Amino acid sequence: MKRFTRLAALAVMALAATGCVTMSVSSHLERGANFATYRTWDWGVADALPVGDPRLDNNSIFKDHLEGALEKALAGRRLQRAGPGTSADILVHYHASVNQRFQVNESEGNCQGADCRPGVIDYEQGTLVIDMMDAKTNKLLWRGWAQDSVQGVIDNQDRMDKKIDEAVTKMMAQLPSGL
Repeated sequence: MKRFTRLAALAVMALAATGCVTMSVSSHLERGANFATYRTWDWGVADALPVGDPRLDNNSIFKDHLEGALEKALAGRRLQRAGPGTSADILVHYHASVNQRFQVNESEGNCQGADCRPGVIDYEQGTLVIDMMDAKTNKLLWRGWAQDSVQGVIDNQDRMDKKIDEAVTKMMAQLPSGL
């Protein structure tokens, strides 16, 4: 019975700790970039790197939803997509990856002596990177990135769509106010 209680406590701690892995979002802005001069955008050359997880590499719905979320966010920033035969001011490129991560937590609760062991949580972390390049100079203007646990997300399209929307929204909120 004591062994079952310990296993149950470890399982609860693992679930709680996985829930503590929260989305981190950040960005880099090229010094001196004047976003007030940019009005149009288009997709840059597609990334040849695989996502690192066949569940996403072979998922066209993932790509479509991500591109749709980016298009909507850019339109909300008053950037128009360049039409056929016209050149864009900004080229947008993205890359997504999934990697295995570990989180070590100090033991919690009422433990004594040898029963106090740190908890190790093994989870999948997704990273989404969005780049905005000056189309004329091919110079990086802005890069945003988001990282979060994707445990139970990749195999659930609704949860994945929500996670994509959250990541894109949080990253786009970090774009300069000139856009």
